[in-house]
Amino acid sequence: MTQTQVRTSRDDIKEQITYCVLNAISGETDPSDEKLREIISDVISENTSYKMNLDQKREMAQSVFNSLRRLDVIEPLMEDPSITEIMVNGPYKIFFERGGKLYKSDLAFRDEESLRTCISCFFANQNRPLNEANPIADLRLPDGSRANAVLPPISRETTVTIRKFTGITHDIVSLIRQDFISEEAARFLAECVRNKRTIFICGGTGSGKTTFLNSLSNFIPKDERIVTIEDSAELNLQGIDNLVRMEARLPGPDGTGEVNIGMMIRASLRMRPDRIIVGEVRGKESADLLSCLTSGHPGSMSTGHSNSCLEMMERLTAMILSGSSLPYDAILSQVSMGINIVLHIMRSREGKRYIDEICEVMPPQDHEYRLKTLYRNKGGNRLERIAGIEDIKSAMAYRA
Repeated sequence: MTQTQVRTSRDDIKEQITYCVLNAISGETDPSDEKLREIISDVISENTSYKMNLDQKREMAQSVFNSLRRLDVIEPLMEDPSITEIMVNGPYKIFFERGGKLYKSDLAFRDEESLRTCISCFFANQNRPLNEANPIADLRLPDGSRANAVLPPISRETTVTIRKFTGITHDIVSLIRQDFISEEAARFLAECVRNKRTIFICGGTGSGKTTFLNSLSNFIPKDERIVTIEDSAELNLQGIDNLVRMEARLPGPDGTGEVNIGMMIRASLRMRPDRIIVGEVRGKESADLLSCLTSGHPGSMSTGHSNSCLEMMERLTAMILSGSSLPYDAILSQVSMGINIVLHIMRSREGKRYIDEICEVMPPQDHEYRLKTLYRNKGGNRLERIAGIEDIKSAMAYRA
C-alpha cells in the first residue's frame, strides 16, 4: 500500500471509532477527559476488526481523543515546547515557527470538512461560536495561547493561526548574550525604568515586544503598586506583591459582556497605581492610554506595531485622533510629554530579533515630532551609542 492509501485506511478507521464513541457518550452530559479516554479505549478494545497492535491502538486512541477534545492532527505541534506559532492554511498546508524560522509540517487533515469541523468544535467547546454567521473568531486558550480562525468564504480555505504562550521568560542578561541588546543600552534602559521614565516599545508581529517588556519590568522597584492591562495574560512580573492584573474579555455569543483595553485603562486610573503597563494598543484605546500617561503615572510602559520609532509616534497620534476630540497639535504636545523613550525591535529574515534603535522623545517643533536617537543598530546586530554622554544622562533623568 502507498503512504496515501495507508493514511486513507487509518482515517477511515478513525472515523468509524469516532462515530462509535459519539454514540457511546450521547447519553452523558459533558463527560470528563478521563471518562472520554476510557470510552475510546473500550470502543477500540471491543472491536476486533481493527487490525492494530498495542502501540497502534494507543496512537489511535490519542488521535481520536485529540479530534474530539483537542486540535486533532496539529495537537503534537501544540505539545512541542520548541514551537512558538502554528499556521494552518487549509487541510494540507500546515506551518510552524521554531527558533524564529518557519517550517512546513508533514501533518495534514483528511480534507477541508474535517478541518472545519475540528476547528469549529474546538472553538465551540470554549464558548466561541465559529460558523457561517460568525466566520472570524478569536480565542484565548487556558494556557495563555491565542488562536484566530477564519472560515470560507472569507478565506479560500479554513485558516487557523495559533500563537503559543510558552511560559519562557528572558532576563536582560540572556537577551544581552543573544545580541538582542548591548550591555550599555541595557544599563541605560534599566536606569530609565528605575527613574520612572515612560517607555514605549514598538516593532512588528512576533518581534519580541512583550518579551522585552517583561524583561524591563524586572527593574521596577518592588514596593510600587502596578496595574497590568493585556488582551491575553503574557506578562510575568516577579517579586511585586502589590500587583493588579487585568485581562480583556471578548463578547459572548449574544454580543454582550465585552471588556476591552480602553475600559480597563479607565478603571485602572481609579486603582491608585504607581505605574500602568498596557500590553499593546492598536486602536481607539490609545486615547485612554494618553490620559493615563499625562495624569500622574510616570514610568508606565506599553507596546505597539510599527516599522520605526517615528512611525510609531505618528501611528499613535492617528489612533488617538480616532478615539478623541482633541486637536492634532494638542495630541502632539501631550504624546511628546507623556512618552519619554521609544524603542524599535527588528526581526530579521533569519528569525533573529534585536533592538534597532532607542530614541528620546523631544518637544515637538513645526507641528512635527522630534526624536533624538540615543542608540542605533549599525548592522551585525551591534547596538551603538549615537548621542553623547550628556544626552544619555539627560534621557535617564526623571522629568518632574
